[in-house]
Amino acid sequence: MADLRIERDSLGPMEVPADALYGASTARAVENFPIARRPLPPRIVHVYGALKQACAEVHAEMGTLDGRRAEAIAQAAAEVARGLHDAHFPVDVYQTGSGTSTNMNVNEVVATLANERLGLGRVTKAEGGVHPNDHVNKGQSSNDTFPTVMHVACALTLRDDLLPVLERLVTTLGERAEAAGDTVKIGRTHLMDATPLEVAHVLGAHATAVREAAGGIRRAVDRLCRDLPLGGTAVGTGLGAPPGFAARVLARLSDRFGLSLREAEDHVAAQSAKHAFVEAHGHVRTCALALAKVANDLRHLAAGPRAGPAELRLPAVQPGSSIMPGKVNPVLCESVLQVAMRVLGNDATVTLADLAGVGSIFELNTAMPVMADAFLESVALLARAVDVFEARCVRGLSVDAARCHELVERSLMVVTALVPRLGYDLCAEIADDAYRTNRTIREVVLERGLVPAEELDALLDPVRLARGGQ
Repeated sequence: MADLRIERDSLGPMEVPADALYGASTARAVENFPIARRPLPPRIVHVYGALKQACAEVHAEMGTLDGRRAEAIAQAAAEVARGLHDAHFPVDVYQTGSGTSTNMNVNEVVATLANERLGLGRVTKAEGGVHPNDHVNKGQSSNDTFPTVMHVACALTLRDDLLPVLERLVTTLGERAEAAGDTVKIGRTHLMDATPLEVAHVLGAHATAVREAAGGIRRAVDRLCRDLPLGGTAVGTGLGAPPGFAARVLARLSDRFGLSLREAEDHVAAQSAKHAFVEAHGHVRTCALALAKVANDLRHLAAGPRAGPAELRLPAVQPGSSIMPGKVNPVLCESVLQVAMRVLGNDATVTLADLAGVGSIFELNTAMPVMADAFLESVALLARAVDVFEARCVRGLSVDAARCHELVERSLMVVTALVPRLGYDLCAEIADDAYRTNRTIREVVLERGLVPAEELDALLDPVRLARGGQ
């Protein structure tokens, strides 16, 4: 049997693994919530550590906590922030909706580490030492710290993990557009042939969409950094927090993370609902939709290689079939699309978690852990998917110029360029004739003697058509 020690909380004694840094409250949560059997993402814990460190340092400055305890707490919390003790944060994602179990897990680990520093042994509570509630959690509540932490953690993940790969994808799409030169392809609307445009137009439009999505992510970062509930404590009234405490803590965290973190003007509003969080994930959802459009268009334009458009060539990264030799599939595009599906599912979770009567009830939202987990998963999946998609698919994309020219020449919709010269009705007749007889528009017009050959060449010039007839 594993070595155990006895820890106590307000409900009584609990057996805790002897080598664990956490205490009774965490042990109860582990017993109560064997649901997902995985904890919240480490970034939540790391930001929580930074928060507890800042709180201890501010208490020391304000004289609201003695220097000996404050220093021990700050040093212990700094280790948590650096990820040195991640194995001691086992609380499940699906726990108490306020995140209290995670907050207490952090409080207990920090208290134990602080008590060890003070020479009092591996205990969460010690006479003359650090107490997880009285000292580590001083001036705080789970109700204001957990939502603050989830906002900061998500803002950091968006800025540090997702934005750089989006910007790289924008650059690569731009480079591929430039490499396409003035190659013209047939346009398609309603999945049917339309008038021509340049391949560069298509890839440039994708670059624009991703660039705009990145702009949305920047707005999401800003939204997450505003109206932070720290300082509201239990219900937004600030009971137990020294005046000016939250502003000082957020100033320290702003300097540490390079974010402009701002305390809420209305703490009750900031704690009772999570509208800002839903708004921020909405930008993540829009980003997923933009990426899905890019991936889907590329895989369709590369479909073939002989019975589809095959205007683009995607890098062959793996055999595509266990039964069909030589088959290669657009697997990286499919990966991006599946990630987008997951993000949309996570968006539904985040939204439902803020729904009145479900998550946001009276003075507190009680579905914050699942919101944080869904948000961070969305960003992590998108960041990894974009990283691979850019490096292994888009960067190696090429254009089959001959195939593009063939499809433009055979397209019926180039007849649109003749409408000003011949009129709509006659052009519709020409298109129908070309379709029924399996000929090109050029062939039908020349046979009928409707337009001289030299003039027709100018009117049907692919580059001219792709540039609006100019």
